[in-house]
Amino acid sequence: QVQLVESGGGLVQAGGSLRLSCVASGIMFRSYSWAWYRQAPGKQRELVAFISSGGTINYAESAKGRFTISRDNAKNTVDLRMNSLKPEDTAVYYCVQPGASYWGRGTQVTVSS
Repeated sequence: QVQLVESGGGLVQAGGSLRLSCVASGIMFRSYSWAWYRQAPGKQRELVAFISSGGTINYAESAKGRFTISRDNAKNTVDLRMNSLKPEDTAVYYCVQPGASYWGRGTQVTVSS
């Protein structure tokens, strides 16, 4: 049974930083790509960042230069470091294994202006 558990969300002022972490279990973590998605109120879910099993990384335009995705295959974790946060970054952030469409329950990020 695959489980993805996110942590690290919270309330932060604009310009602040947060680090989201996702721990995966029940899956051969190192063999898969991983991603962070987000869903803001009234909007569709969108891809924020992606990291392949080989370490190739892609970011949404809105995340470039501010967010950093990383993985630790020894700990089965994928992190998202978010700097210079803006109110429009407010959303529920989800850890995702894209290939098999496994999703965590999400962690709320709220950025106040």
